[in-house]
Amino acid sequence: MGRGVRIGLTGPIGCGKSTVADWLAAEGAVVIDADQVAREVNPPGSPELAAVVAEFGTSMLRPDGSLDRAALGRVVFNDPDALRRLEAIIHPAVRPRILERIAAAEFAGAPAIVIEAIKLVEGGLASLCDEVWLVVCSPDSQLARLTARGADPADTAARIATQADLVSRLTPAASRVLDTSGSFDETRAGIRTAYEDALSPLSARPPRGDPS
Repeated sequence: MGRGVRIGLTGPIGCGKSTVADWLAAEGAVVIDADQVAREVNPPGSPELAAVVAEFGTSMLRPDGSLDRAALGRVVFNDPDALRRLEAIIHPAVRPRILERIAAAEFAGAPAIVIEAIKLVEGGLASLCDEVWLVVCSPDSQLARLTARGADPADTAARIATQADLVSRLTPAASRVLDTSGSFDETRAGIRTAYEDALSPLSARPPRGDPS
């Protein structure tokens, strides 16, 4: 019996990665949210949190000693060098945990494992995947969705601008580019078709270890 297909899910903010991940979970896939895993690796007392504080200062801590993610976000948002320094601390701790969850899902016989990550390619997680799905949408849809969540329009526009070249950078690495700009029903039908197609060679898929 072949193992489950590994699907990497990435794309700009506001284009529906999490919604697509939820749909795939409803279809039977096991979803691993890399951002959630990253949140788990730096609790109070962890070496990762100590490294973040050493790098960015005690102002990154809340009164209870936990990480102030909003404060850290303000530091790294418009500073690519600061973001790289943060990722150098967090990414090495995230990857082993993702590998553990992949192994557990495959042991349980999951038909598919989805790794959702905005830094899927840059963070080296794409190498764990059989397919990379790039979720995109029109700029108008992106802005409307983010502002509908209550985001500040100016902040939203700035965040979109920082990711302006993301699609062009990631397209060469993508197995599938999925546009979510259409209606809910059209988009979900397209995702279901892509998922069924990804599963189709499952019986012939050879066992796979950690490629790192």
